[in-house]
Amino acid sequence: MEMPRKLLAAGALALLAAGPAVAQEIDEALAAEGERVWRQCQACHQIGEGAQNRVGPHLNGVIGRQAGSLEGFRYSNAMVEAGEEGLVWDEPTLEDYLENPRAKVPGTSMAFAGLRQEQQRDAVVEYIKASGGLDNDG
Repeated sequence: MEMPRKLLAAGALALLAAGPAVAQEIDEALAAEGERVWRQCQACHQIGEGAQNRVGPHLNGVIGRQAGSLEGFRYSNAMVEAGEEGLVWDEPTLEDYLENPRAKVPGTSMAFAGLRQEQQRDAVVEYIKASGGLDNDG
C-alpha cells in the first residue's frame, strides 16, 4: 500500500511543478498580433532588452509586479496607492486596465483612453509576455 501513495504523491508534485510553466506559455500568433497593437503603447512604454522608462515605465517584468513599484519611475499617487492596496499586475488585471485605465485606477496619469476590443487586449498582453513582461524575465 505504501508504494502507490508515494507514486501518487510524486505525480501530484510533478503536476504542481508543471503548473506555472503551463500558465506562462506564449501564444506566438497572438503575440505577433499584439506587436501591431503595441505600436499604440510604444510612444510611452518600452519593453525588452535595453528598455528604459519614458513617459510611462518600462514594462519588463510587469506581470507579477505590484502596481506603482518599479524603482526609478515616478508614478501618480493613485497608482502607488493602488499597489499599496494590493494591485498586482497579472494577465486579467492588465486586460482590465488596458480596457479603461482610468476606471481601473482612478487618478492614474496614463492618458491612454484604452483598448475597447477584447482581442486587442488579449493580443497586447500576450506580446508583453513574449517580450520580457513576465516577472521572472525582468
